[in-house]
Amino acid sequence: MKLPDFEAWAIFASVVEHRSFSGAAEALAVSKATVSKAITRLEARLGTSLFHRTSRRLTLTDSGRALAEHAQRIRSEGEAAEEAAFESASAPVGLVRVAAPLTFGIQAVAPALAEFLTLHPGIKVDLRLSDAFVDIVGDGIDVALRIAELPDSSLRARRLGPVTAHIIASPDYWDRVGRPRHPADLASHACFAYTNTATPDIWRFRRAGGEEAVVRIDGPIRTDSGDAMLPALRAGLGVARLPDFLVAEDLAAGRLEPVLPEWTIGAIGLHLLTPPGTLRPARVEALIDFLSENLKRMCTEAHF
Repeated sequence: MKLPDFEAWAIFASVVEHRSFSGAAEALAVSKATVSKAITRLEARLGTSLFHRTSRRLTLTDSGRALAEHAQRIRSEGEAAEEAAFESASAPVGLVRVAAPLTFGIQAVAPALAEFLTLHPGIKVDLRLSDAFVDIVGDGIDVALRIAELPDSSLRARRLGPVTAHIIASPDYWDRVGRPRHPADLASHACFAYTNTATPDIWRFRRAGGEEAVVRIDGPIRTDSGDAMLPALRAGLGVARLPDFLVAEDLAAGRLEPVLPEWTIGAIGLHLLTPPGTLRPARVEALIDFLSENLKRMCTEAHF
């Protein structure tokens, strides 16, 4: 059996990441023709098309989507092997792509990165902040931070700590509508849905002793941004389930008021995710270790 075409696999991973042949060619410092030939060569060997090609757009076929994760793993492990050979003689260098939620990224990740880059001047970071779902493999992300209940996946996940969440509204809202005594009471309230979850209209609760409650919520706002809920919350338009780091100032100032403190809300945690595979470049390992230590401590001290 012939050896795999490792170069073509690595080029395929780069095309997936940059979403174009020309973008991959520029990133790899090769010609567009070299990229095109490598993809054609790989498709011929696999007996399947990897991309749908039009004059305006390049999209993955079903086969291409299924193989993209393998391609990224091949490229990453190749980079890791090369870096391991030079690791003892030089400090980690190169680019690391990081994805994080918007507000948490600004409040916690950006300051941590400033310290990390001071310690590792040879490393560069491409930080992408968004509350929207990020395709870690498809977007070529090396490290992603997520605050959620994670579904099963092939991604490697490390739980860094719990994130405290609150059921909150303005005091005026509670005075007008009434404060719930049990999670089931929320079914009759105007509750805002955060759509970056698997079940945005379902809130799950648990309290000491093992009692659980599941509530189907409804309300005037559905959004993929917790920040976007705050003006409507302060205006007394409804109820939201939001993490402490997002609402701590409003709670301290009395603009928002939590209820049902004896109930915990789901199994929300801060997770660090990486693509599948056991080998990673030294620069990525360095950042993973740094963020894990710093953010784990932050979760404990700040009670996120």
